[in-house]
Amino acid sequence: MDWNHYRFRSLWALPAPAPAVYRALERVDHYPRWWRQVREVARLGDTGGIVRVRSLLPYDLTTALRERRRDPRAGILEVELSGDIEGWARWTVGARGSGALARYEQVVEVRKPLLRRLALPGRPAFHANHTLMMRAGRRGLAAYLAAV
Repeated sequence: MDWNHYRFRSLWALPAPAPAVYRALERVDHYPRWWRQVREVARLGDTGGIVRVRSLLPYDLTTALRERRRDPRAGILEVELSGDIEGWARWTVGARGSGALARYEQVVEVRKPLLRRLALPGRPAFHANHTLMMRAGRRGLAAYLAAV
């Protein structure tokens, strides 16, 4: 097993309509407004950017994003990731009752040297850190959508 390889999946049930959720998720530069673990976003043209995140554990991850797919009709946003983590991430947004269900999938390889050295003993903590970050993101997005 490669201890530096991760596959994540999160489901966010949100009370807003799917098109509104999709529009919020496609505006990555606004993530710091509603997702406190997304500390900084710097746009690089129309289809890329640099994102710095930090959850509960005391380390930052800085990652470049490059758009691979943007399909509003299918509700899909997908990016390629490089930097401290490399791989891809995808949002798939669909209707669920009067609200929406946003599915987040991420497959990455950790490249940050410290995290690679701590791969085996740190793996459970890294998973927990990601889970906490995703929970906070769902709560933040729900509050943000309710306010707009």
